[in-house]
Amino acid sequence: MTNEKWLRWAISRHFRKKGLEVSMTGVRAGNAVIDGEVVGKKWRMALEVKSSHDDPIRGIGQLVEALSHGYQAAALVTSLRHAKHIDKSVFKDGLVLLGIDSKTRVHQIYP
Repeated sequence: MTNEKWLRWAISRHFRKKGLEVSMTGVRAGNAVIDGEVVGKKWRMALEVKSSHDDPIRGIGQLVEALSHGYQAAALVTSLRHAKHIDKSVFKDGLVLLGIDSKTRVHQIYP
């Protein structure tokens, strides 16, 4: 399983265990296509999955676009090791940084 597929599987499993609906198909949000979304009662969160080889800056741009098109929250999902090296000052006003460790546990890095 590739790194990105593993991240997608782990984040989907995490939110489904919490009783939320998860869709990991591309979703158009304005001019961007995000990797997936989590849906709850009157609440939606955009998900953008980035492996250690992907550009997190582009992912953050896609998430900001999603926030401006009706999502209440947006999460950048990456490996825990990669998440610890991303500048946390970007994550505010609905943006969340989630890191997944080698045991598929999801950690909220920021906020």
